[in-house]
Amino acid sequence: MNKGQGFGFGLGKMKELSEAFKKAQQVQEGAKKLQEELELMEIEGQSGGGLVKVVLSGNQEPKRVSISPEAMNEGPEVLSDLVSAAMRDAYLKSTETMRERMEELTGGLQLPGL
Repeated sequence: MNKGQGFGFGLGKMKELSEAFKKAQQVQEGAKKLQEELELMEIEGQSGGGLVKVVLSGNQEPKRVSISPEAMNEGPEVLSDLVSAAMRDAYLKSTETMRERMEELTGGLQLPGL
């Protein structure tokens, strides 16, 4: 090993590493803020043309279910299907919202698994 070369981890690489750490720290801070925003969000799913509505938070915590009188008149089996479909709709919307927000947050940062 030549004197002054260290371990082959030159100044340019240190700068890249430093920038990556800075970006990762920004993402971590942004993720904490995003989690707080998701908790406050309300995402509505519905079925039967609005006969049943389910509201989840942005992080998929159940908040409310609204069932119209018309849906109640459909009987238990149909009502169960309507509730399930509205839950699925809300879940898909909340998953898409989380994915989009995480992409915004991590834009430009190449992290494995994100």
